[in-house]
Amino acid sequence: MDLSEIARLAEAEADRRLQRGMSAWAVPEPMTLDEWAQEHFYLSAESSYVEQRWTPWTFQRAIMACISNDDIYEIDLKKSARVGYTKILLAAVGYFAHHKRRNQALWQPTDEDRDEFVKTELDPMLRDVPVMRDVLPSYVSRHKDNTLQAKKFIGSMLHTKGAKAAKNFRRISVDVAELDEVDAMDRDVEKEGDPFTLAAKRVEGATFPKVIVGSTPKLKGFSLVDERYTLADERFTFQIPCPHCGERHALTWGGKDEPHGLKFTDRDPATARHLCPHCATLIDHGEYLAVESQGVWINEDGTIWLHADGRFTTPAGDGVPTPRHIAFHVWTAYSPAVSWAQIVREFLAAREAMERGDETKMKAWTNTTRGECWEGEIERTDAEELKQRAEPFKIRLLPRDCLLLLCGADTQGNRLEAQVWGYGLGGQMWTIDHRVFFGNPAQEDVWLEFEEFILGETYQHASGTTQSIYATAVDSGGHHADAVYAFAHKHRARRVYAVKGSSGVERSIENGNTKVGFNWQGKREKHGPTLWHVGTNLAKDRLAARLEITQPGPGYVHLSADNTDEWFRQLAAEDRVTVRTQAGTQSRWTPNRKRNEVIDMTAYAIWLEERLDLWAPKRKRWWSDLEEQVQPTIEDLFGANPQPAPQRPAAQTSASEPASAPLLPRPAVQPSRKLARAW
Repeated sequence: MDLSEIARLAEAEADRRLQRGMSAWAVPEPMTLDEWAQEHFYLSAESSYVEQRWTPWTFQRAIMACISNDDIYEIDLKKSARVGYTKILLAAVGYFAHHKRRNQALWQPTDEDRDEFVKTELDPMLRDVPVMRDVLPSYVSRHKDNTLQAKKFIGSMLHTKGAKAAKNFRRISVDVAELDEVDAMDRDVEKEGDPFTLAAKRVEGATFPKVIVGSTPKLKGFSLVDERYTLADERFTFQIPCPHCGERHALTWGGKDEPHGLKFTDRDPATARHLCPHCATLIDHGEYLAVESQGVWINEDGTIWLHADGRFTTPAGDGVPTPRHIAFHVWTAYSPAVSWAQIVREFLAAREAMERGDETKMKAWTNTTRGECWEGEIERTDAEELKQRAEPFKIRLLPRDCLLLLCGADTQGNRLEAQVWGYGLGGQMWTIDHRVFFGNPAQEDVWLEFEEFILGETYQHASGTTQSIYATAVDSGGHHADAVYAFAHKHRARRVYAVKGSSGVERSIENGNTKVGFNWQGKREKHGPTLWHVGTNLAKDRLAARLEITQPGPGYVHLSADNTDEWFRQLAAEDRVTVRTQAGTQSRWTPNRKRNEVIDMTAYAIWLEERLDLWAPKRKRWWSDLEEQVQPTIEDLFGANPQPAPQRPAAQTSASEPASAPLLPRPAVQPSRKLARAW
């Protein structure tokens, strides 16, 4: 070999090495997770019935497209078994490591679950998907970069954790947080918070943060994924066109008396068909498979369609803004790998066991086949019944015997809401006012408007006097806790409290407090305010008990007919679910709809009753003085305009103790803006 040949080979080798080194900075051609999976992903023998290249089903493709959409922050999947979520999750891990080069953290319920997932699912995927070798050179060796706890890729890192210990949510900063089987995780991880909040903190500083949550639901009222599903901006079901009428509908179980869903005759699984809710025609599993590729995901009110390629459109095909938090529900009937006859066969076996007194099989079938929560004993308040018992008194006018005003407030992403309740002797309650203050709670304007309301608003009493709001509890949950802390700390002398629902065991409605530090507008409070913990389940139990009282008097809840239909729906927006667990019988209030601000704010008002100790025996004289001030005795029964008694100065109080004398009316503060509107 002459020198020129050696030089040519050396130049080729140098060029190869240069290209390999520069490839770390190369920008790959954009592609979605669905496209990446169809090109690269492979089903390993250890985790699949058939070892082969993967072709996603239509309903899976849209979910995968959303996972790779940087405009979507949170994705929740409430699912049954056998719908391919584990494969979607594995493909997402490979996609973010190979294509996006983003740091990830994946949590399983326990360390043991993590180890099993890595050994039987993750490691085989890294071995059998060839492109993963480009970013994980140590994939076949015992190496510090390839362990059960972490995989160090070229350009990114994957942390695999168990969710049992709070320490597993610390000291990592990632772009993508993935939580698998969250209903098997602790609701309050070592008393430091729920797993979603702890995981979301790990992506807080990312350029394109993403939280992916998937689980089979378990017990109604205790299901973390069900709560996440309820809180999503948009909730989607996969809907197919009927082969006979062309109208779209979701696959449902329905029920014996429902005009839709899976139907069968004479307890024969072979007769299983799906009844179209539009044309009442039965379709079989083969007809479903023929139109499955034409299915689209549709939100609850039918205004947004999500296509397999990830596009969000109107039904007419026009583009719409991408939601930031979306949720999907999918169950076994959608899986081409499971026949409808098999679903019916499993149901019949579970029903036979239930008739013998064993409900465990039906519980498992409901969770793992239907992808729904198992419901125990349910107590439900009907919104229409509440509306029918409403009285014709005007809101913002205080009736006789209404002596004190308490306000519960809620923070949302684009507004503050306030619910004012009037109180009388013995816990009698009246709906007085509901206000909405639009604005970003991260900015000061909306808080100034809210301040003018709770400190300056006055209400006319039937006796001729005026009343102001005596105390306020503001929910600090969500993304604006620091703003709530700052506001409550500023007005602590006016009985304004920052509150939050208790996440652990509730000992009482007033469930303790915690000193908190906070940053608000760049300022750090050295001696932070107090965060008060509300036993919301116990508070709602008290409300439910009062709503059962049928005659006006102590404990009766007076509802104004001036409240809107939506207000009544929100007051009845939660069910009391009782379930039997290994720890014994447990009960919890759980939302039955997304909007439930009214019942939450009412619970905060009931917490104020406890904080102010309104029903203690020592308060009897206090209530007598208050009644004398608010509705003084009228000597002349025929006097047209009764005059209030002379007002006495209110006693100065601390933030933690109620006044020894009632707080007298204050002059109204004239608002500088009118951002608030009445509901």
